[in-house]
Amino acid sequence: MRNFKFTLAYDGTDFHGWQVQPGRPTIQAALADALRRITGEIVLPQGSGRTDAGVHALAQVASCELASSIPAANLVVALNDILPPAIRVMQVEEAPPEFHARKSARAKTYRYRIYRGDICPPWLARYVYHHPYPLDENAICAAAGGVIGEHDFTSFAAVDPEKREEEGARSNVRTISVSQWQRAGEELIYTVRGSGFLHHMVRNLVGTFLLVGKGSLQAGDLARILQARNRSANPGATAPASGLYLVSVEY
Repeated sequence: MRNFKFTLAYDGTDFHGWQVQPGRPTIQAALADALRRITGEIVLPQGSGRTDAGVHALAQVASCELASSIPAANLVVALNDILPPAIRVMQVEEAPPEFHARKSARAKTYRYRIYRGDICPPWLARYVYHHPYPLDENAICAAAGGVIGEHDFTSFAAVDPEKREEEGARSNVRTISVSQWQRAGEELIYTVRGSGFLHHMVRNLVGTFLLVGKGSLQAGDLARILQARNRSANPGATAPASGLYLVSVEY
């Protein structure tokens, strides 16, 4: 058996996230089906984490073992011939036997894009959160650093603990090394890098920062919300999936 590492990019708009779900199109199901058609083998590629419905990826990583003798470079071509245009395999590599897309991951980076212009161009609508309303962007930028470090992020996680992005994780403690906002033309962009992320964690962070920008919260409230370790203590809404991207996974 050969262990393969797949790097994929996808537009998640029309998919119900990464994980296989009966009767619904998912990224994992599409990749598994394409591999079956090419190799004749029934496998379930494991992703670095579960992206939610509507979330995009620039470099999601998946892994699985195959008995096929097809060269890795040929798999790239064959998979992209079969997969829908919204999913592209950017690279296939043979990996050591112990490599696992999720268990071997050491850090991930996500990006969230908010379009601030009055009118969102239709070609961007699927890939940003359109929020043209007044915001104190300087306050948002100043507050971003408040989540850097090791914290229990229960207050920023979805209330369904069984859906943590990292299966089997018994703690909601994560370490964030980068948390910053910046302006890029008409977009306000959030970049966050961490040891791992809980279900809805990035989207809840964005929703909370937006309340800082609206003046409903102060930067100092972030520490109080973190210390509460309770999602109900955080008034921030979960930001829409359309603006979120998995940028990279580090091993």
